[in-house]
Amino acid sequence: MAKRVPWGRPYARWIPGWGEEARLEIEAIERALEADAGCTQVMQLLTAARGAVTGLMAEVVEDHIRTHLVDPERNPGALNAEAADQLIEVVHTYLK
Repeated sequence: MAKRVPWGRPYARWIPGWGEEARLEIEAIERALEADAGCTQVMQLLTAARGAVTGLMAEVVEDHIRTHLVDPERNPGALNAEAADQLIEVVHTYLK
């Protein structure tokens, strides 16, 4: 069964994991800053957090495109599914 996020869109079970990963990364940054960790360690943690947030963003953008732009059941004037797949590929590449 799909999990519902606050704005009501059902996601696959694994997508909320991206949010959890981002939260854990941010908490690790907070702990490192409070402990006066070195710059290298903090930069590595920031990079990990950015990766988690970027992964979440890519999945949400893909879901938005598939749901609101190319779902003919919800939107009879939907865009071409092939064009949407191309756009999604570009988004995932850009956000890597």
